[in-house]
Amino acid sequence: MTANRHTGKSAVRETETNSPMLEAWRGQGVLMLQRCEACGEAIFYPRSVCPKCWGDRLAWFRASGKGSIVSFSRVHRGLAPKFEAEAPIVLAEIRLDEGALMIARVVTGDPAAVASGDVVELVSPDAAKRFDLPTFTPSRRKIFS
Repeated sequence: MTANRHTGKSAVRETETNSPMLEAWRGQGVLMLQRCEACGEAIFYPRSVCPKCWGDRLAWFRASGKGSIVSFSRVHRGLAPKFEAEAPIVLAEIRLDEGALMIARVVTGDPAAVASGDVVELVSPDAAKRFDLPTFTPSRRKIFS
């Protein structure tokens, strides 16, 4: 994703490969992932071949939209103008329940409370309209060991 510094609007480069994911996010606020039909690997980011087995039979499926934070950063500067008032924002590496890893924003009222291991889920479909890419929020579900 790139930000246009003059307008403050972010510009996500849409391609033939990532179009199904972006259309699902914009239209329904859902996360679509690819799964390799040869090895079963869940894949993020969208691509033409499986990064595990190099198979080229990739099928789209609707992900649960749930996962946990592996690591994160609180970003205070260098944000697109439309997000500057929200600083700091949280960017996190998230392990989705399907096994894929992705980098995404975690929207929370208390960025200082975010920790590795926190359970997250996609923002609501209504809130998703505000974000160009899949975005998460702390989850209310509990994980029991």
